[in-house]
Amino acid sequence: MKRRGWRYLFFTLAILAGFSAGLTYGWVINPVRHASINPVSLGMAYKTDFVLMTAELYDADGDLAMALVRLNFLGEMGPLTFVESAIEYAQTHHYAPPDLMLMQVLAGDIYQALPGKSN
Repeated sequence: MKRRGWRYLFFTLAILAGFSAGLTYGWVINPVRHASINPVSLGMAYKTDFVLMTAELYDADGDLAMALVRLNFLGEMGPLTFVESAIEYAQTHHYAPPDLMLMQVLAGDIYQALPGKSN
């Protein structure tokens, strides 16, 4: 019976030592360094998914101004150019037709809202 008690004690001490070593390594020796990542650095697949999510929200609420704000979050290009490149990527990678339609509707509405275009 005495031997069994030592095994439990050794097991508990080993778990505590491993937990302590892990915390020390993660918090003191090699802590996580947070970096602010710019959305422009996302890959085209993620950007296309972002455009699709924006198109889905636009389909639900019809707020073009908010859709433009969301698209401007990605920076680098104008919203219409960005949506068009996302549509091209989506067609190349065989996105579902309803998803493509949502993005095309968004692109069309952005085009109609441009200065000099008739509504």
